[in-house]
Order: sequence, then structure tokens, then C-alpha cells
Amino acid sequence: MSWQAYVDDNLVGTGHVTKGAIFGLNGAQWSATPGFEVNASEIKEIIAGFTNSDQAITHGIHVCGVKYLTLKADDRSIYGKKGSDGICIVKTGQAVLIGLYAEGIQPGACTKVVEGLADYLISVGY
Repeated sequence: MSWQAYVDDNLVGTGHVTKGAIFGLNGAQWSATPGFEVNASEIKEIIAGFTNSDQAITHGIHVCGVKYLTLKADDRSIYGKKGSDGICIVKTGQAVLIGLYAEGIQPGACTKVVEGLADYLISVGY
């Protein structure tokens, strides 16, 4: 399966993720929903947030030019919220998965999808 298929089918295709992306831990984009453009400084900030959760909690997380209030940040997951929208970001051994949800999608449903795909990728060595 291609990385784009993981975004299209396993994230967005579930109906619980509005837009998604997968990046390598080096910041390189592997795949993304068209128009979902996380810039280099944002992905660098996200990756740093896994090792410095205080920074992510204090300053929030930026994705596609939007600042999200950080609800949770640890060495595996970062969750953020802005109004009725939010993000779920999960790190695997080699990748960072980003799932964005919009109004009408339950945060827990998005989290379950993104965390579930991360668990699968970890189980196959990613």
C-alpha cells in the first residue's frame, strides 16, 4: 500500500478525519491530503513537541498556519483543539501521523483512527 493510500483510505476514508498527513521523523512529507500543507517549521515544532512536551503545552501546536491549544503532549501523542476543530498527532518509530477533524466529528473518533493506524505501523516496523 502506498503512503497516500494510508492517508486516503485509513485516515480520511474513515469519515473521522477531515485531512491527514504522514511525515518521516526527519520532517520529509510522505503523503498528505491535497491542500493540507504543513510547512517545515511546523513539522519541526511538532517533532520537537514529542521530546519537549512543556514547550508544546505552553505555546500550542501550529498546523497549516493555525495555532491549536495543546490538550495533551507526551512522547507518543499530541492532541490539540481550536474551537470545534482539532488535531491528533501520533509518532511511530519512523513517522509522524497528523489527523485533523472539523466540526461534526467527535474528537475521540479521530483519535481512535489516528492512534489505531499508528499502532498498525509500529507493528509492521514503521
